[in-house]
Amino acid sequence: MKQKKVYVVPHSHWDREWYFTIEDSNLLLVENMDRLMDVMENDPEYTGYVFDAQSSIIDEYLKIRPEEKERLGRLIADKRIFVGPWYTQADSLLVNRESLIRNLMYGTRIAEKMGHSMNVGYLPDIFGQNTYLPSMFKEFDIDYSVLQRGIYTDQLKGDLNFTWKSPDGESVKANNIYFGYGPGKFLSDDPQYMEERLLPILEKIADMNGRTDNLLLPAGGDQVLVREHFPETIKKLNEKDEKHEYILSDYETFMKDTWENGDFENVIEGELIATQKSRIHNTIRSQRYDIKKLNDIAEEKVIYELEPLASMASTLGFKYPGKWLDEMWKMLFDVHAHDSIGGCNSDDTNQEIVNRLTKVIRIADGCLNLLKKQMTGAVSRKLGKDSIFVLFHLLPKSSEGMQKVVLFTKEKGIGIRDLKGDAVSFDNLKQEYISGGKTIVVTAEGEKEVEAPGYYRNEVLLHDVKLPAMGYETFEVVEGSGENETVNPLNSCLIENENFAIFEEDGQLHLTVKSLRKTIKDFIKFENVADAGDSYDFSPLEGDSAIYSKALESVYVEGSSSTEFMEVVHVLQVPGDLEERKEGQATKSLSIVTRFELRSGEDFVRVTHDIENDVKDHRVRVLLQTSVEAPDYSFGDQGFSLIQRPTINPYIATWKEEKFAEAPVPIYPLENVAGVTNGELTAAVVTKGIKEYQLIKETGELALTLFRSVGLLGRDNLAWRPGRASGINNKVVTTPDAQLQTKMTFEYAIFVGKGHDVKQLFKRVDDYRGHSVSYQKQTLNTFEERLDRFEIPYPVDALPARFSFLQTEGDVYFSSMKKAHDDNSMILRLFNPSDVEQTISFSSEHIQSIMQTKLNEKSSLDIEGDVIVSPKGYVTLKLVMKENV
Repeated sequence: MKQKKVYVVPHSHWDREWYFTIEDSNLLLVENMDRLMDVMENDPEYTGYVFDAQSSIIDEYLKIRPEEKERLGRLIADKRIFVGPWYTQADSLLVNRESLIRNLMYGTRIAEKMGHSMNVGYLPDIFGQNTYLPSMFKEFDIDYSVLQRGIYTDQLKGDLNFTWKSPDGESVKANNIYFGYGPGKFLSDDPQYMEERLLPILEKIADMNGRTDNLLLPAGGDQVLVREHFPETIKKLNEKDEKHEYILSDYETFMKDTWENGDFENVIEGELIATQKSRIHNTIRSQRYDIKKLNDIAEEKVIYELEPLASMASTLGFKYPGKWLDEMWKMLFDVHAHDSIGGCNSDDTNQEIVNRLTKVIRIADGCLNLLKKQMTGAVSRKLGKDSIFVLFHLLPKSSEGMQKVVLFTKEKGIGIRDLKGDAVSFDNLKQEYISGGKTIVVTAEGEKEVEAPGYYRNEVLLHDVKLPAMGYETFEVVEGSGENETVNPLNSCLIENENFAIFEEDGQLHLTVKSLRKTIKDFIKFENVADAGDSYDFSPLEGDSAIYSKALESVYVEGSSSTEFMEVVHVLQVPGDLEERKEGQATKSLSIVTRFELRSGEDFVRVTHDIENDVKDHRVRVLLQTSVEAPDYSFGDQGFSLIQRPTINPYIATWKEEKFAEAPVPIYPLENVAGVTNGELTAAVVTKGIKEYQLIKETGELALTLFRSVGLLGRDNLAWRPGRASGINNKVVTTPDAQLQTKMTFEYAIFVGKGHDVKQLFKRVDDYRGHSVSYQKQTLNTFEERLDRFEIPYPVDALPARFSFLQTEGDVYFSSMKKAHDDNSMILRLFNPSDVEQTISFSSEHIQSIMQTKLNEKSSLDIEGDVIVSPKGYVTLKLVMKENV
């Protein structure tokens, strides 16, 4: 009897795009799928083939071969071809948690509709694993995970099979494909191949499987064609190898057989970003900042604006834009594939990604425009008033504070009233006169040009506005009502509100935190260094020294009674490219314009940086002084809670001797929040599209990577990544667009305060991002909202001036609200980032019943009374509307 059983899994790892375009990929896909189906049907001994767990290949293939749907479906249902649970292989550290959930939703549903979705959360190649993936898999009724990257060998404790656990306590059974997804790609019974390659790998895998005789051998590679010879090769290997029994198999069968007969005690928890065996590309989070920023905008519009507004509107009789959302989500899933969102692609491919994101944003804006216009029109007709605007608040908790809106008026002086007739105070932050241009009038004598009157565009900041939970409030615009409170220049080098003061002294900026009675000296500066890396990784240049910003070039302060702004300019004299760095020249002036905003009542500082970049081969970071001395840990958000990370990686001292694939530098991703606490104070940032940070232990500075400029897709032998170039390594691919020779804007908020309250940090995410939209009924400007110049239907005649769909009470936070995948009920997802369980109560006049369901929305349990959310957990609720009963 043979000692070990080798499960050979034929597969193809299918990159949607990379150094090639998605069109290249789809052309190959059709050819390969045609051949695969022929092989599977003609050879019953070819028991299974894994098509990278991606259901997107079904969509793409059937676009070209719709006549093959039944044939493909039969092979999927018979578990001969495995697709799902993913739509695309998403990077799990660079996208919103909801994007991962929806990726699994679309992936599983499409695969199930074709016959079967693979019961394995397959992660062959993504650059690190999100800490909540086990929980997400569990909530999609997925029992297993097979993954490659991110695990230290000593974490495995002698076995490649382990339990992988999320912060909320949910877990899946997992296997680490230690040698990646390609050790069996060239499987052969050739004696030399067996002796020199196959058997040594199997021996090593056996040594690392202390509790099972089942060995997993993935046999595939990037975009590979089906290996027709595998069944015959398996027979010959069994004849020649006395120690191993080879079987042609799949990941589901391997995991089921192994875990039924094995006793695996090891538990690995949380985020997996180890760089020991596989490259993680820790600094890819700052590559192609423009793509990260556009994706942040697109996700914000879809998840936090369109979906909740459309959900609310559908309860009032408006159409839910489900098909448009399907289209947007699938485009986003293509962007979220690990190479795509990473930015480690050819310039042609990256341009397609930018175009795709721009298209998503345009469609989302259009859907929002239509809904806002239709709803505001219905409110206007009910009131019998035209000069109104509506503020839509898209969180399930009421809001009180400042709101920013754009209003168009004929007169320079304006007033704003609520519907009780009470004046609403506001600042007119920026007023711009716009010429009305000319309009064409058709007369009996023909077309005539008529001069249209001009008007004013007003950026208005409303004070102390109360908005209902998941609802809207209406306000009236009163023209010609005298002078407005405006923003005026101040003869000062200081701005302040109740919580902070920022002031300039001797060319440096200082931050006073009033609650701590503490001033942080020189609290912000900029760092510029060479980047001798590539599209995957930052790489320091040998002999290079960092260039830091020095004294400010200029300071400008302006403000009103409720808001104050400070604009400062830093100029760094830097080398123009790598050659200048090496030669010690610095011929370029890099100007950074920073604008701080302090609003009355807010406990964070709003910050924007504008940079016109004409420098190449460099990295720019902003360094924020936290005043925490020698911190051991930072924190960042991921999924539904914060995770703690060391400021010094314990493996950093010996990574070269231990032959790590990549230096384990303590540079980390974030979804929205990063910071540090010492218990007495917390310093943190909330970002919009900035995805990389480092907490520098020696100085206590929080470094946000703003952007990197590089000109190559891959490069050999980087300082932090020895060996071959990542990506395509037999050709030098230049990527001049990745030098980002353009103007870029960076946005984030700074918080410094007493103690450490996790819940309050997530509240600041909501406060900073706002999650509110507005619409003014007006005819002066038809370009701000692109569809305003066109006629549209109004499906609902009248709406009340104030509306609240749903209010929640409790220390939980909003993740999403959307229409259910299978019926007309609504799905509401809330989460609890704290370490203690939280109770939620609900109030709504529009909901018949509430049920608790899972992420896959397949089963539900009636709820009576309050809902409990576990520590660091989340809950998915199904809301049945009264109208639907």
